[in-house]
Formats: sequence, C-alpha cells, structure tokens
Amino acid sequence: MEQYTGKSVFQSIAIGPVFLYQKAQATVIRRHVEDAESEIERFDKAREKAQEMLAVLYKKAVAKVGQSGADIIEVHRMMLEDAEYLDCVYHMIRSRQVNAEFAVATTRDNFSAMFAAMDDAYMQARAADVKDISERLLHVLTGMEETEDMEEMDRPVILCARDLAPSETLRLDKTKLLAFVTEFGSTNSHTAILARNMGIPALVGIAPKDCFNGKMAIVDGTTGTLIIDPTQEVLSAYQEKKAAQERNRQLLQELKGKPTCTRDGKEIKLYANIGSEKDVAGVLANDAGGIGLFRSEFLYLEADTYPTEEAQFQIYRTVAEKMEGKKVIIRTLDIGADKQADYFGLGHEENPAMGLRAIRICLTRPEVFKTQLHAILRASVYGNLSVMFPMITSVWEIRKAKEILEEVKTELAKNEIPFRDVEIGVMIETPAAVMISDLLAKEVDFFSIGTNDLTQYTLAIDRQNQSLDLFYDPHHEAVLRMIEMTVTNGHRENIWVGICGELAADMELTECFLQMGVDELSVSPSYILPLRRRIGEIDSEGIHATEDLTMRDAQ
Repeated sequence: MEQYTGKSVFQSIAIGPVFLYQKAQATVIRRHVEDAESEIERFDKAREKAQEMLAVLYKKAVAKVGQSGADIIEVHRMMLEDAEYLDCVYHMIRSRQVNAEFAVATTRDNFSAMFAAMDDAYMQARAADVKDISERLLHVLTGMEETEDMEEMDRPVILCARDLAPSETLRLDKTKLLAFVTEFGSTNSHTAILARNMGIPALVGIAPKDCFNGKMAIVDGTTGTLIIDPTQEVLSAYQEKKAAQERNRQLLQELKGKPTCTRDGKEIKLYANIGSEKDVAGVLANDAGGIGLFRSEFLYLEADTYPTEEAQFQIYRTVAEKMEGKKVIIRTLDIGADKQADYFGLGHEENPAMGLRAIRICLTRPEVFKTQLHAILRASVYGNLSVMFPMITSVWEIRKAKEILEEVKTELAKNEIPFRDVEIGVMIETPAAVMISDLLAKEVDFFSIGTNDLTQYTLAIDRQNQSLDLFYDPHHEAVLRMIEMTVTNGHRENIWVGICGELAADMELTECFLQMGVDELSVSPSYILPLRRRIGEIDSEGIHATEDLTMRDAQ
C-alpha cells in the first residue's frame, strides 16, 4: 500500500481502479515564413474554428454542469478575443516571421508564466485557462483530432493525469469518472470549480506514476490523500466511510427549503459568498438565504481597464434578479494588497497589506468609487441590494463614504434615474475597527466581520506566508474576543452582525459564534447545507462563548 498527499478540491471519497491519462501534445516546430500576413490569416481562421468548437462544447456543458459551469467555456471564448493575447501572437509572426504554431506556443508560455507569478490565487489559476485555449489553437493549426470522449475509460475509474484543462474535464463521461487526481492545477482553477459543480472528488498536487495504472485506489477528499493498492482492512474502512458519507449527503438534501434555526428556535441568516454572477447558480442550488459577500473586486481584476458603470450595472442587476428578492450584499472595491490590477497604477509598496487598498483607494479616487455606487444604486430597483465598505478603520472614513453615496443619490435623482435606499454596512477586519465598533455601529445598518484580515492584523502575521503556518491561529483567544466585542457593540445599537471570513465555515466554532450572538454567517455555497445542519444541533443560549472555548482548550 502506498499513500500520497495533495490538496483537496472536493471533500468526498471515491474507490476504484486507476486510469492513467496521457494526453496527446501538439508538436511545435519553429518555421520561417515569408508571408507574415498570410500566416496571420491562417491563425485567424484557426481561431474562428476554435470559437466554433467552443460553441459546441458550451451547449454540452450547459446540459452537463449547468449554466455556472458552462460559463467557464464562455470565458475561454472571450480569451480568444483578448486584444493583448492576439497582439502578442500577431507581433511575433510579423516581427520574427515565424509560423503561427510557434507564435501561439510562445505566447502561451509567456502569458501562463505571467499569471502563475501573480500573488492573487484567483489570477494564478488563470494560467491553466491560457494553456487550454492555446492548446486548442495548436490542435487546429496542426490538424490534430480532439478526442471527444475517452473511449479507454470502459468502466468507472479514478483518472490520474499531470494536468486537466477545463475543456477536457467537461468532455469526460461523468458516469465513468469516480474522481480525478492531477499533479498540476490549484484549488481555485476552473477545473477545480467544475469538479465541485459536478460533485466529483478531486485532488491536486500528486504526480501520477506509470505503476498506478489499473491498480485499486482510494481518493480521500476530506484529507487530500490518495491511497494506491490499499490493504483489505483499509479498503473495508473506507467503504464504510463512503457509505456513511452518501447517507449524510441524502440527509443534507432533505434540509433544502427548511429554515436555518438553532435547536431552541433562533433563526440564523445563512448566506453565501460569491466572486461573480456565475456563482449565483451555486448559491441557489445550495439554498442559501442570500448573498452575504459579493466580492466586486473581481470585476476589476478580470478587466484590462476600469469597468464602466453600465458594465457593472448589468452584472449587479443580473445577480439581483436571479436572487429574486433575497438579500445581496455588495462589497465595494477591495483592490490592493494581494489583489492588484496594473491599470490602477498603485506602484510598489514595501508593505501592501498596510498600504493603499480598499476604502482608501475609493476615498482618494472618488470618480472610481462614484462609478461603482452609481451602478449599485441603479441595480437596487431590481432586487434587495445592500452596500458594504471594506477596510474601515475610523468614523470619518464611513462618514465620507456615506457622503459620497448621498452625492450619487442626488445625481441620480436629478437625472430622474430610479433607485432605492440600500442598507449600509462595514467590514470589521482590523483591530481599530473592533475597538471603535461602538462608534461605527451608530453610523451603519450592519457589521460583517472579515476574519481573514482580522486574524492577520490581530496576530501581526502575514496569512500568505506559509512559513508562518505554525503561528497563524484563527482560533486565537484574541481573535475570538475581537469578534465578541464587535457583536456586543453592534447589538447595543440594534444592528445585526455577521461573519463572512473563512471562520464562518469553521464548524468547530459555530457553537461559539452562536452563543456570542452572531446573527449571520456567509460561506462558500457548498458549505450552506452542512452548516445548516450544524446550526440545528446547537442551542443558541449557553455560557459565555469565549469562556467556554478557553475552558475546553485548558482541558
């Protein structure tokens, strides 16, 4: 028996034989071309063919994984029209007089390396998408046939590969796919997103070996473990775990449509976090009560320049309409620190986590801030929108943000553009905000605690620095006291208080949070139903939450 550890994409268990997938690679040879314009025309025809193939794949994807999964193919179609990508290919063909295959392969390598080197995990994951569309172009240019399915998979298998592109994942026959394990990729990649949408156990970070092929294996998505050739004892234990997991999944489905209440009847708001309109399908499928955090910065991170008011309005409107009256909390622009967009021209900072970011950018660039607020208020008539300001550290910041919001309302009213008054909230994610939360609570309608940054700033630990994992403790007593102080001060001013950071999904702390009086938890869509069940097992009344946790830790 051999055991390997990677990173889990979907927390489930699969048992079955391994199928080693080795995809054919297009061979690229550099050739000199005399007529560069004819070569560019050849490239453009290949691009048109690739677009047609994506259109066919998009229709199949809608049927297989739903609209949110299929939208990944739409992203690829848009990438085939990206001006920067195309300019790079065109320039290389013209300036170096090389064949289109070589220009595409070189552009692929340059762009994927650029994305992989970025600090933001979401942008790092885009490296795989660039490779995917480039490989598609190379297949067309070289005349390679694209395998529509994997005939070799004649029975349900655990697929092991060096990497899987999103388009390859969508072409897999789900009835023959128990799980997949790849060496490359990330938990934020589009392939990982598809795995979660399809409910397929998946691991990344494990290199396949030829000796794996055909052997019995176990994929444990709860621990990120691959077990090759397990003993009968281990196999039997995992078969029992898998059966229990399936029973658990069926029980969770029974929770759909039911209220989120503690055992003693207190109702808790259970919302979902999203990064784009494409994520709404997952929110609805998992029966979330609303959207507690719409990370609007991804609209900026995915763009080459500032998104227009109209472009933002259409996205906010779409999300509001899809949620059909359920609350949607839009966090205003949170660029900076590890989320960088070159066109902002922020420049180098020695300590970006402490630098120009979030509300600080909005208040120093009011024209950018106003554009977003115009879009949010215009979309407010199509649903139940709220606005939330991030990285607040003082009362004057929230007052200034509200002042700008009022200016936008005045401008809309003057132009007879309809809007609704929206709830206003702030992110509590710095010790400064916690310490003045009694004052901030007088200014807003709700608090949402961002535990990721709050932990980082409270413990003075860079959460991106893996070498500090030993010291990074989100359960630290100081962090818990910060949360409890925020809840207490919020309730004194009769505003509701939620948590939208990673700790909201930490079920070891759910009881602690509810006994503190937390009103709302906002988590990734896949955590909604498990968390609903956990909440139903808890009495909201109990001894002082942080004292309770301290006593348990002492034991």
